[in-house]
Amino acid sequence: MSTPNKTERALVVLSGGQDSTTCLYWAIQRFGRDAVEAVTFDYGQRHRVELTAARHIARMAGVRQTVLPIDTFGAMGGNALTAADIEPEQGARDDADTALPNTFVPGRNLVFLTFAAALAWQKGMEHVVTGVAQTDYSGYPDCRENTLKALELAIRLGMDSRVQLHAPLMFMSKAKTVKLAQQVGAMEALAFSHTCYNGAVPPCGVCASCELRAKGFLEAGVADPLVVRTGAGA
Repeated sequence: MSTPNKTERALVVLSGGQDSTTCLYWAIQRFGRDAVEAVTFDYGQRHRVELTAARHIARMAGVRQTVLPIDTFGAMGGNALTAADIEPEQGARDDADTALPNTFVPGRNLVFLTFAAALAWQKGMEHVVTGVAQTDYSGYPDCRENTLKALELAIRLGMDSRVQLHAPLMFMSKAKTVKLAQQVGAMEALAFSHTCYNGAVPPCGVCASCELRAKGFLEAGVADPLVVRTGAGA
């Protein structure tokens, strides 16, 4: 990856979760705090706590945040993140399980990144950063590198743009993302991040997202600052 020009700016898709928070601080380190902004999407997610987390983390990081409403996903429902009558799957998925989890929101990352690129275009920003990863991920096809490469090309053609989509965590295990968070100074902010699919604070510790996060911190040999702050498991 080339070194960015000092005048280039980056827009980070900030959900308020572990990965996007780490990517926010990665972008600050790479581009400089004054060159970074965040965008958060209110897409009708049933757990509004992540919007609160994103706002708090943006303030902690000292970056401007834009919140964009996209209520179509909530109107469509059909998944555990936007429909109140569907419970999120519990526990880690088996590698042999090829079915999409019920927390998959079809088209979500495609729409998010398209809107983020459009906002970046309006602001004259050259880079969009996202926390998606195809290693240690939840089985979402829109988190894969080939999806991002195809989308970047479509955005460039459709917007007559040279925007670059960055996914710093794409090939990292969760343990490696914890180490990266330490390197870029994101640990304090991670204490206020939200990952739990059940929307619990302290985190429930049993949903697939909580288990994956816990596994990463355990393998990294690092205490999860969110668990420490909330006293989860105490």
